[in-house]
Amino acid sequence: MTGQKPSEVMTKKFKTGLVIGKFFPLHRGHQYLIDTALKQVKELTIIVCHCDKYNIDPEIRAGWIRELYPSARIIVFRHKKYLDSTSVKLSPLWASITKKLLGFVPEAVFSSETYGQSYATSLGSTHILVDIKRKKYSISGTLVRANPFKYWEYLSEPVKGYFAKRIVVLGAESTGTTSLAKSLAKHYHTSWAPEYGRTYSEGKITAKNGNNWTADEFIHIALVQNSLEDLLARKSNKLLICDTDAFATRLWFERYLGYLYPPLDEITNTQNKSLYILTGDEIPFVQDGLRDGEHIRHQMHQRFIEELNKFHLKYILVKGSRTQRQKQAISAIDELFLEK
Repeated sequence: MTGQKPSEVMTKKFKTGLVIGKFFPLHRGHQYLIDTALKQVKELTIIVCHCDKYNIDPEIRAGWIRELYPSARIIVFRHKKYLDSTSVKLSPLWASITKKLLGFVPEAVFSSETYGQSYATSLGSTHILVDIKRKKYSISGTLVRANPFKYWEYLSEPVKGYFAKRIVVLGAESTGTTSLAKSLAKHYHTSWAPEYGRTYSEGKITAKNGNNWTADEFIHIALVQNSLEDLLARKSNKLLICDTDAFATRLWFERYLGYLYPPLDEITNTQNKSLYILTGDEIPFVQDGLRDGEHIRHQMHQRFIEELNKFHLKYILVKGSRTQRQKQAISAIDELFLEK
């Protein structure tokens, strides 16, 4: 403190303020703008604009902002393509739309754009221009969209979680999936999502009827695996290594209960997976006290191949020693980044 009274420290210049934009995607420049607004207003509203040309769901973009700025009021506005313009000629129309959305005229509009003054004037609000020359953060949504990995440092954890490439290592029992997943995470200095199903199995194996399985258990395992992925993707260094996923859980359900279960399909997301790495079953089976599928290991391996092909998922098959498998996997993963 510098001798100021608490009331003076807490006093803010404006009662209401507004930040409007696409946040496509949200980056540090946007956050600096929002942080600046929050320091000066008591009640901040953020409008997230969306039209059909944007390929990131507006609710996802709004969700990022809600998580990072829980005190702000977030409004998603879906509009026609002709409104996606920086022309000051549209300022009066945007001002009219804004008044209807808010139900009031904000005292201040915060922007980092040339059209901000015209828009604020049309609203009847004070315009606060923030870092229009991008000296604080030399970044833009256009740059991030072109290559989010190049500008990784400008993204917050929720946004990193969205863009991170997810690589899934899967395979039959005792085919080296966990060893490969760990070694890949170490190689790329990134996070990895362990197989929750194994942890759950180890926890119940000593219970009465511990080898019996129900559909609800597999649903639970798949949901937790999804959540684990989402959390650890935020901590990733551009890619997350997954030791199995819900897609594989479908096949373990089939292995133990004898049929594929449609409800599992509903919570399986393969669209956010960049590559599947299937571990070969040519190596010796190692019993660890939990495994019970040596007699059907090759059958399981074939089922993985069938399902990967059935859903046209991008995958590679790795075989050989640990070193050979890792080399094959690294080569395929590196190719993904060259494609960007």
